[in-house]
Amino acid sequence: MRDGVATASGTIAITRAVSPTLADCELTHIAREPIDLARAVAQHAAYEAALATLGCRVVRAPDAPGCPDAVFIEDTAVVTDEVAVITRPGAASRRGESAAVAALLATWRPVVTLTDPATLDGGDVLVVGRAVFVGLSSRTNREGLQQLGAALAPHGYVVRGVPVAGVLHLKTAATALDDHTVLVNPAWVDPTAFAPLTAIPVDPGEPGAANVVRVGTQVLVAAAFPRTAQRLRDRGYAVTTVPADELAKAEGALTCCSLLLRDTEAVSRGL
Repeated sequence: MRDGVATASGTIAITRAVSPTLADCELTHIAREPIDLARAVAQHAAYEAALATLGCRVVRAPDAPGCPDAVFIEDTAVVTDEVAVITRPGAASRRGESAAVAALLATWRPVVTLTDPATLDGGDVLVVGRAVFVGLSSRTNREGLQQLGAALAPHGYVVRGVPVAGVLHLKTAATALDDHTVLVNPAWVDPTAFAPLTAIPVDPGEPGAANVVRVGTQVLVAAAFPRTAQRLRDRGYAVTTVPADELAKAEGALTCCSLLLRDTEAVSRGL
């Protein structure tokens, strides 16, 4: 505990700086609007600070100033306790983001890399225990699903596809609150796809609220979604809110901005 807050000791959070070219980001389902770069940088700093406060060891991946979407580092990899799978992003402009992330992840995990014709964004992959849900979206295809399944099957994971339409990634529509519960926007994904997990719907007036970050026993929620945050508090979840509306203009959300992995060596030492 730290100041009465349950922390995520033994968790590494890999982040990446906001690119100065963020305004040139890929957009699929939202209209382009002006982005205040300084505000986006400040919100990203607040996000990193929240992770650190909750006990994560925040590690910055090398900057990628020429890659507008580089801050959304989640899309470059899927990391379990056993392996790091380097993705092949669905947007060709993003494929240059992965090499430096792969080199960094090799510090902690064996690395497997997806190959053409697979496309897969990490934002389409939701891992809950040994169940892996993969969004079949405009960024992730069935070959990506199959290659990820082949990489994870030796470690006991069961991978299944979930159709996604009208929204960028699966984790725009659903994320895990704990090993038994997901938060979902039922307008974007069928909650029964996650059975036997319990599905909690977001507040209907906050469609983007399903993207939250589970950090130990805490849940990070974007400050723009107070009603959903209260819904989670009412169910007994410890909620921390962070501002992210400027980053959202680049079609990114909270999970997009980090790769969370257990520091298995630290955990084995009881740290």
